[in-house]
Amino acid sequence: MSRRSLHTPAPDAATLRARIDRARAAAADAATDALLIGPGSDLRYLIGQAGGSFERLSVLLVPATDAPPTLVLPALEAPGYADVPTDDLGVDVVTWVDGEDPYRLVADRLGKPGRVAVSDTMAALHVLRLRDAVAGAEQTLAGPVMRELRMCKDAAELAALRRAAEAIDRVHARVGEWLRPGRTEAEVGADITEAIVEEGHTHADFVIVGSGPNGASPHHDVSDRVIEPGDVVVVDIGGPLPEGYNSDSTRTYAVGEPAAEIVEAYEVLRRAQEAAVRAVRPGVTAHEVDAAARDILTDAGLGELFIHRTGHGIGLDVHEEPYIMSGNDLPLQPGMAFSVEPGVYRAGKWGARIEDIVVVTADGVEPLNTRPHELVVLPA
Repeated sequence: MSRRSLHTPAPDAATLRARIDRARAAAADAATDALLIGPGSDLRYLIGQAGGSFERLSVLLVPATDAPPTLVLPALEAPGYADVPTDDLGVDVVTWVDGEDPYRLVADRLGKPGRVAVSDTMAALHVLRLRDAVAGAEQTLAGPVMRELRMCKDAAELAALRRAAEAIDRVHARVGEWLRPGRTEAEVGADITEAIVEEGHTHADFVIVGSGPNGASPHHDVSDRVIEPGDVVVVDIGGPLPEGYNSDSTRTYAVGEPAAEIVEAYEVLRRAQEAAVRAVRPGVTAHEVDAAARDILTDAGLGELFIHRTGHGIGLDVHEEPYIMSGNDLPLQPGMAFSVEPGVYRAGKWGARIEDIVVVTADGVEPLNTRPHELVVLPA
């Protein structure tokens, strides 16, 4: 029955209370009577604790009125929230035990709302039973409300993202210690995973070591493929710091001198990534940043080999708003943090990607990752 504690350092109570107040106001602006926030990054953003999503309902009710928010918890999970400063946050805590109906408890707290918004990642098990319990209320997603609160990071969040970027840069600086012919991707990945923790992360959230043809799969992971002389290897790694903010950075390595075709394509990729970073500033749209990279690759005949968006937001989640992609006309604002990561993938042969996390500043851009962008050639 044991559950791993998800408690980690949280912002101070004043910061959390201000976030709850902003969430309340944002719900009202969206003509929503209440937010129903389940365990996950949105809950962590609001109360400093992510909790865990299990078969028993845990949910934070944030009304759009002046009524106090309510944290509804199974009694056996309540000790895991002991460090949440609920009194300072003005949050009521209501517990329930097996045999009671927590969905009816939530409905009684809500009264007769016309519209409620549930967490995007809440399990269907809970979403459907809440819908039945709060009969007559329109049920929508809380994502459109929460993403407006979370997209622009405050100073403390940006400082945490800088620390995360510095930590993952230190890991990339050591990849040459482990990446060599005769070793498998899995063996290299195990060394990288250990280093990610050594450099201050709580764990490695992902470790991609894509060698040779595996590098043409952007979300490859690792395998038992043995690294060979002449391979190009994509290394995409990241994870959270104790305070919950994530790193994510990709560099591409060559084991021995690469073929001329690869050198030429990589140089175009480097210019595309650099151009996209330069394009970042307030008022520019996410679409325009994507186009800055995509146009260079397309003009060089490599556009069809770039098969994903240019970037994604990052914070308490590795992937969150804003998404830097074609068709997204969202204007960038100071405090937004996201990846810039164009790639080239020649199926069955090789792949390459360059990824930095950047932050929109008042008048431009701050790259958080500072490792060199050149193709790193290691001894064969």
